[in-house]
Order: sequence, then C-alpha cells, then structure tokens
Amino acid sequence: MPKIDLSQSFVKNITLEEGAKSVDYFDQRLTGLLLKVLNSGRKTYYIRFKDHRGNNAQRKIGNAATLNLSEARRLARRYLAEINMGVNPFTLVSARQIPTLEEFAFNDYIPYVKTYKKSWDMDISRIRNHILPHFGKLIMSDLEKRDVVEFINGQLTTHKPGSINRVVILLRYMYNLAVKWEIVGVTRNPTAGIPLLKENNQVERFLSSLEAKALLRSIKHSRNKMLQYIIPMLILTGARKREVLDARWEDVDLDRALWRIPNTKAGKARVVPLSDTALKLLKTLRARKRCAYIFANPNTLKPYQSFYYSWHTARRDAGLEDVRVHDLRHSFASFLVNAGRSLYEVQTLLGHTQIKTTQRYAHLSSESLRNASNEVSLAVPELR
Repeated sequence: MPKIDLSQSFVKNITLEEGAKSVDYFDQRLTGLLLKVLNSGRKTYYIRFKDHRGNNAQRKIGNAATLNLSEARRLARRYLAEINMGVNPFTLVSARQIPTLEEFAFNDYIPYVKTYKKSWDMDISRIRNHILPHFGKLIMSDLEKRDVVEFINGQLTTHKPGSINRVVILLRYMYNLAVKWEIVGVTRNPTAGIPLLKENNQVERFLSSLEAKALLRSIKHSRNKMLQYIIPMLILTGARKREVLDARWEDVDLDRALWRIPNTKAGKARVVPLSDTALKLLKTLRARKRCAYIFANPNTLKPYQSFYYSWHTARRDAGLEDVRVHDLRHSFASFLVNAGRSLYEVQTLLGHTQIKTTQRYAHLSSESLRNASNEVSLAVPELR
C-alpha cells in the first residue's frame, strides 16, 4: 500500500502493472484519504478511519472520473471531522449522490466487464435494449422488487423465458457488484429472491453416427476447402466455433496430444485432450502450415469471421438443414454419454464450470444403460 503525495496528474495517468488486480495509494497530505485503482482502469477515492468501536472502516467518497483531487480532499476532511465528533456522515445519503442505473452501467459496470468477459458486447446489447428503456433513469436505490416482477410479466408476451432470464441474471449481477463496490445508496439487490422462469425453449439436436458420416462426406465436396477440417475438429473436440476458428499452432502440443484454448466463454483457459483422429487431422494441416492460425482462410491467412454459406450448402446436401454448428458440440457430448462416459468427464471435456449445464445430457445415457442391462440377458437363460 504505497503512500505518496497525490496529484491530479498522478490520478489521471496512473495505470497498474500487468497482473495486478488493484492498488491503494494513500495520500501523504491528508491521512485517511486513499485512491483505489483497479485493473479495469476504474479509480475511486475512499477514506479509511476508526469507527466508534475502534475497528478499521473504509467508505467510498466518489469516482475519480467525476471528482477531482481537491474536491476529494475537501470531502474527506469534512467526513473525517464529523467522524471525530462522533457523527456518521454516511448514514444520510443525498439522492444526488446515488447513480441512476444508466450512470452505473456506463461509468462502472461496462468498463469493468470489458476487462475480463469475452461476451461483454452481449451485456451492452441487453442493457441498451432491455434494462435502460425500463429502468435507466431510476436512481439505483429506487428500484423495487415489484418493478422487476412487473418487467418480467410484461416481457412474457413478446420474449421467450430464456431471453428474459438472461436480462434478470444480468440485472442481478449488476446490483451484486454495486453492493460489493459500496456504490453510494445501494444496500440491497431488488432481484434477490425472484426465481428465474422455467425454460422450455432449449432445442437440443444430436447427430447420429450415420448423420455424422453423411455430413463428413458432404463437406469434402465443399468449395470451402477448410470446411473438411473445421467441421471434424468441432465434432472431435466439442469445442465452440470461435475456439476452433481462432486456434493457433502455438497452443497445440502434438507430442503430448493437448490443445490449450486461452480464451474461452468462461474467461479462463482450458486444455483439451486430442484424440488420435484429431491428432491426425492436425498433423495433416501442419504439413502445409502457412501461418500462425490452424484453420485460417487460405486467401487472407486470418481466421474466418463466418463460414455460414459453405456450411449451409454442406448440411443441405447431407439432408441435415436443421443442424446448427453448435449442435456439433451437443453431438460430441451425446457420443460420449452413449459410450458410457460419466457426466463429470463430459463436463471436463466441454469446459463447463457447472455440472448443471452438463446435466442436460443425462437423458442420453438411457440407450447405453439399456444396452448394459441387456448384457444380463446373456447370462440368464431365456424364459420359457
């Protein structure tokens, strides 16, 4: 916790070293004032003091993006003076100090999620299209549970349960962060205790072995010559489309049969074991390596942004127009479960952070279990 003579120039230009999550800079000029800098770039003034019980306490003064250093020092002096006189200056909060949901979203939440969340653009879309039109102008402490329930009920006529749930989950997360960050005036989460809607709109499509063979035959005739490698890699690894398209040679260890995916949906790197067939596919491509990307567009030597048209033609020719690219990931899980592999193994191979996500494949084991029970028939004479 460095102690320095804070200046407005320092506050404006300070950035954290790579790997640091946050640093507190204590002001030499005013004891008790500190500047907290996060790796997201967010900078906030706090005061630290002893409460009436003699315990260390810390309270937020304001965001350094909207509050300059001289103003922060003035507020800190006033707060510390009131605390010394036995008055808690934080028990009464002016409505002006409490941000609206829109202000919190753009000043605090979005800059934060951009530092770690791969799908932050989806959050921005949901905030703009769903949250702000209903709640954007409300100060955060005014949003009540009944407002959220009314929002959910109003959306039911135009949106599917899954879409509504994603918005509620996002709103819940935003308020959890606001409470954690001690945003002025935000002491509770209005979404707490509100259950998510039951989702009946999940479409699961799994390829059979015959369908997979038909699809693999079809892609060999595609005008997109990389499709014959991209689609099998998706089926053989269960990886997501973007993970395969962005795969680099530097992340593959052919000797140890491992593929490290540095950027996943969960925001954490994961390692995928490669089957013999996947290894053979990669070695074929390795022999004709032209750039850093494994499945690069031969014309640009960059990852494909989309291969929809060649994919659509191939699946249509195979008689599988209802199959989506993401269904290849489902099919990978299906093949594993029906081969008798455990859900824990499937969870690990797919990179799911929660077993609940993998549980959707549990019903697929019925066929393999039925085959297993038929093994008993071989040991028991036929009933006559």
